[in-house]
Amino acid sequence: MSTPTTAKQEDLRSRMPNPLRFVPDMAGVAEGLHKAIRNGAIPQTTISLLQLRAGQLLGSTYFTIRETGNLRKAGESEERITGVATWRDATYFTDAERVALELVEAVLTPNPSGERVPDELYAKASAHYDDKALWALIMAIAHIGFFTPAALIAKPIPGMPPGQNYSD
Repeated sequence: MSTPTTAKQEDLRSRMPNPLRFVPDMAGVAEGLHKAIRNGAIPQTTISLLQLRAGQLLGSTYFTIRETGNLRKAGESEERITGVATWRDATYFTDAERVALELVEAVLTPNPSGERVPDELYAKASAHYDDKALWALIMAIAHIGFFTPAALIAKPIPGMPPGQNYSD
């Protein structure tokens, strides 16, 4: 029986070079998004949980590795980290975290029977988050949306810091 081969981390290369060489203004946009989601309105853990779920939905190894690492560094349990994939029946999340996970799924998943974010979901979210916190959640989802094309097309190296995860 043969063993599958795996690429060593140091052998990995992204498909494309660092975008800042070609789009230097991207750094300012990224900085603004980072600042918006770190405004203290919602816990960083909630942001990482919803961004991990977004990475799972998008099928992005880059996002899932990054957010899993962030959650581990923050001291999150393996049960909570792995439970994100099945959060609807996992017992590890607060009601506010569940709403954040439901929002990211609603935004990133087509709803053939209506709106992606119906009034009922918005009402549920606004029961847990004030306007500032809701905007922080929206910006956390926007952050993923902004970087999704780069993650899926350029394929930066999972686990490497920004700027060091491109082919140049």
